[in-house]
Amino acid sequence: MNIETAAKALKELGHPTRLAIYKQVVRAGEKGIAVGVIQESLSIPGSTLSHHLSGLISAGLLRQQRESRTLFCIAEYQTLDAVIDFLKAECCVDEK
Repeated sequence: MNIETAAKALKELGHPTRLAIYKQVVRAGEKGIAVGVIQESLSIPGSTLSHHLSGLISAGLLRQQRESRTLFCIAEYQTLDAVIDFLKAECCVDEK
């Protein structure tokens, strides 16, 4: 992962509402969580939720999948792992 990609992911997660959304999606596991459930639990308007989801999707942190009439958000765990690995990669390198 390069620094620009990591910075974009961290920027998206740096907003309290997006972080709350992402935590819900991560907790939901591989099956994901319906957009309506996220909206209801956070009590935010659909247009606001859509805006925040768009940012998380563009950063590669989640994807959406439609099943019939329900749209699910699913975490891209490999991206999350890559961001964490990027942050830890040089841990203690300069320690003497």
